[in-house]
Amino acid sequence: MRSRADVAGHSAPARRVPRAGRRAGRRRTAVIMLGVVGLVTVGAIVMWPMIDEALKEITLPLRHEDVIRQQARDKNLDPALIAAVIYRESKFRDVTSKAGAKGLMQILPSTAHFIARTSGGTEFEQGDLANPQINISYGAWYLRYLLDRYEGNTVAAVAAYNAGHGRVDAWGGKSLTVEDIRFPETVDYTNDVLEKRGDYASEYRSELGL
Repeated sequence: MRSRADVAGHSAPARRVPRAGRRAGRRRTAVIMLGVVGLVTVGAIVMWPMIDEALKEITLPLRHEDVIRQQARDKNLDPALIAAVIYRESKFRDVTSKAGAKGLMQILPSTAHFIARTSGGTEFEQGDLANPQINISYGAWYLRYLLDRYEGNTVAAVAAYNAGHGRVDAWGGKSLTVEDIRFPETVDYTNDVLEKRGDYASEYRSELGL
């Protein structure tokens, strides 16, 4: 006859789960995992347009597209080019540079006075440059002026927007290529504007009326 010590010292044999039960458990786990993956996938599909718009807002913002379209029509310009210059100059923010350039298209007061005088507009006031409509109007006018000056050479016009037409005249004028630009900053500026022009044309065709 076993003593209590003998009985206490021996545990009951481990209960074995039938093989069919183990398979059923694995199936339930797999189904749950598939459901979770499905929910995540559906959520990603639903949320992607909002995520895409948020990323565009950060990496390639666009505002005042109505003004850009209107100025592009009035001055026979590519709206994507105007948007690309604004992106490079201010990323669509109302800022003032250390040199005193103001607003979305970073117009210097001296350039604004030149534009107002040459275009026959009303007397210019510096505060006007904080107005997006006026700022984009002045910047678009100046782009058109530079394109006409360099007979449609976009590289020359964009480089002159950054470095001034006096330098571009000295570097080659209407025959200017990127390789002719002597300032690394202006090379980077010109290449970036031309690249962003393509990006805006691709990403915002309807907004820019393309």
